Amino acid sequence: MSYYVTTPIYYVNDAPHIGHGYTTVIGDVLTRWHRQRGEDVWYLTGTDEHGLKVLRKAQQNGVTPQEWTDRLVETEWKPLLELLDIANDDFIRTSEERHEKSAQAFWQDLYDRGEVYKGEFSGWYSVGSEEFVAEDDVVDGEGDDEGHKVSALDGSRVEHVTEENYFFPLSKYADRLLELYEDNPDFIQPESARNEVVSFVRRGLKDLSISRSTFDWGIQVPWDPSHVMYVWIEALLNYVTAAGYGVDDERFGELWPADVHLVGKDIARFHAVIWPAMLMAAGRPVPHRVFAHGWLLVGGQKMSKSKANGIRPDEIVEVFGSDAYRYYFSRALTFGSDGSISWEDMRARYHAELANGFGNLASRVAAMIGKYFDGTLPAAGEHTAAEEALVALVAEASVEADRAIDRIAPQDALSQVWRIVEALNGYLTEQAPWQVAKQAGLGGGAGSGAAEAAQRERLATILVTAAEGLRVLAVLLHPVMPRATASLWESLGAEPALGALADQPIGTVAQWGRLPEGSVVTKVPSLFPRLEDDA
Repeated sequence: MSYYVTTPIYYVNDAPHIGHGYTTVIGDVLTRWHRQRGEDVWYLTGTDEHGLKVLRKAQQNGVTPQEWTDRLVETEWKPLLELLDIANDDFIRTSEERHEKSAQAFWQDLYDRGEVYKGEFSGWYSVGSEEFVAEDDVVDGEGDDEGHKVSALDGSRVEHVTEENYFFPLSKYADRLLELYEDNPDFIQPESARNEVVSFVRRGLKDLSISRSTFDWGIQVPWDPSHVMYVWIEALLNYVTAAGYGVDDERFGELWPADVHLVGKDIARFHAVIWPAMLMAAGRPVPHRVFAHGWLLVGGQKMSKSKANGIRPDEIVEVFGSDAYRYYFSRALTFGSDGSISWEDMRARYHAELANGFGNLASRVAAMIGKYFDGTLPAAGEHTAAEEALVALVAEASVEADRAIDRIAPQDALSQVWRIVEALNGYLTEQAPWQVAKQAGLGGGAGSGAAEAAQRERLATILVTAAEGLRVLAVLLHPVMPRATASLWESLGAEPALGALADQPIGTVAQWGRLPEGSVVTKVPSLFPRLEDDA
């Protein structure tokens, strides 16, 4: 079995923003961490390309929907993965033949099982969220939306439509869904999202229209080509179509069910209600967990283009670099809750935590080993209480960070890792190796031969301890900051290459003494240089 993680497939009506980058980075951190445990991992992301919203956007730009999505995927969405150093294993597009064929096979199976019927839909539809909206959830718009009806669920404008459609009997799965939530309290997380989903289902579910007959940009319904599938009921299928559903049963058996779907809280209901009901109807297992993160708030408001507070990922990376981007969104926000971001906070954390905290630590240790031991890691002497306390803290923090990843709490994992950063900085301050070097006759001081030898051994112990701590940090932080940690790993003379980590899984990272005597320690390039306008 593999550890199978997915992001939502992102809707290709425009360029990506930092909300998309947020989900994708967290998924990458989780999967990189699990790879370092030695687990088989599969990380899926991709794009959702059908539906009325994409069709209208393409028409506005004077191109076909396929031309529009092809252009955006190649110039915006795939470059985002490279920009943020995302190590995904697959990228699925819903316009691909593999998705189309598998999606048709899935719904043909449900049709054959009697899980589809024909009827007429008359009601409200939100093009913005590609969602049918119940009458009770439609209200009069205000402000810019005055004179329009809007969805009380997300504020998007709705249109009244009447058309002949095929339906999925979602209503009959309400009890089974409530039983799923009761028996598996971790199925939908965090608790706030779980409570909303449970409340929504308890209100009663209506059968779901699964086709559209008024436009043709979508996947044809296999038994009736005059209809295309409703975008959500084929988009959700990407998680199984990418895993080999209906094509490669062996691979599908290895990957499915997914361990976790990472989603924004605004689409939690689709993933925790419609999606498991579809799988139940097909006789397939449901995913283990749906984890809904909160909104990113800029200036106290949910980020959106209409409010002019949208920020592109490349704007942040251009200033801070990809490692700092990944670190900030993993550390500064509580995954699962709404979180406020600002340039000021990014800059403050960059300098305090990365440049001065972690980067300066690595630079100091390498410089002292170079100065006092010609860049060769010496043999350490006996540990004192100071070293024993540090080793114990590193072991504890490593275990707690590992547990936090299992909870999908990257912010807690980094809080634990930063205990090590702070402890190492405190250790160096207290042990003052530059003073010990003087007593060892290496910094201008003088003393007896025996005393100098003892102090030289003490100096070696201090610097080897610090280097060992940096080795641990390189491994623990590699899922979050792959570039900086690879540079640090190389400077420590550690083997093998950090990306492989054949003998450095998370479970053994805190074992002390894994940097061998004689390792060549080189000067660390500035991991997080001060920003130009702060010089």
